[in-house]
Amino acid sequence: MHAYTSDRSATTEAWKHSKPVRLEFEKLMHGTINNAVDWPCSERTLRVLLGSGRGCVLHGMDMPTVLIPLRGWVKLTESESTRILHTGQLFFSEGGNHVQAIGSGDSLWMALIAPASAWRQLVDAISERTIPAPVLLPATHVANRAIRRAAVRLAREARNHTASRKSEGAMLGFAALLLDLQSAFDPLIRRCPGRTLGQRRGVFLRLQRVCNYMESSNDLDLGITEFARVANYSPGHLIRTFNAVYGKTPHAVLIDQRLKRALRLVNDTELSITEVAHASGFEDRCAFARSFKRRFGETASAVRERRLASISVCE
Repeated sequence: MHAYTSDRSATTEAWKHSKPVRLEFEKLMHGTINNAVDWPCSERTLRVLLGSGRGCVLHGMDMPTVLIPLRGWVKLTESESTRILHTGQLFFSEGGNHVQAIGSGDSLWMALIAPASAWRQLVDAISERTIPAPVLLPATHVANRAIRRAAVRLAREARNHTASRKSEGAMLGFAALLLDLQSAFDPLIRRCPGRTLGQRRGVFLRLQRVCNYMESSNDLDLGITEFARVANYSPGHLIRTFNAVYGKTPHAVLIDQRLKRALRLVNDTELSITEVAHASGFEDRCAFARSFKRRFGETASAVRERRLASISVCE
């Protein structure tokens, strides 16, 4: 585990003597289309955006971005992949892929956007060691109550338009919680080939891009050729490296991603079980049924019946 702190007094000399990261705030309302490409670029600005309602669109983001749905869900399109982020999730995009975010009708969501240099400055201020670039890795995380509250606090400070120790503390506190989430990757990074931490993080970044691609596109007919292209590895090298780091083959992880998607569809939609199977990337319903029961201990029909029974009791 890393040692992180949100205490302003514990920041590094580099933070104390550098120009501070500035906070900017913007609220996006129903029907707003905001083109991030038109924003003036600053190496020391953390922009906090609050989006709400259907038709609230943010597109053109090409800087590292944290996206957090506070209510409802957000459709996130990044390069050739699309994912749905639900309340309780957080996604960090590494940037460079012209990300687009569209909220659901009742959604409330936040986007925290900053150039890599600003994220670097925040991370260096709270980490006891130098983290090789990239300092944050693209991933979907569980956004617990603490990090959601820290994000809301950050938005309030940004809205006040004041540069103070309080706003600096809000930025550093959020960055510390974000690094705590990413510390879960440390054991996997140690398994990556490479003589230096920077080389191992570079390998893990490639593998993480593959995992994110699986997560967003697991309903498609994917294979090792597509995964190798995303990682910029040969198929054989990808399989060996992936298995050494995650302890599973890419295909096994893909199946697990599909089953997680199927469980969410069973619980949150009215699709038939056959439709759930197809929407999750399974062409054979029998194969889907076996895999689902093996993974979750009961059939998809039993899961749905239990959910419906709990709704009936509540009513």
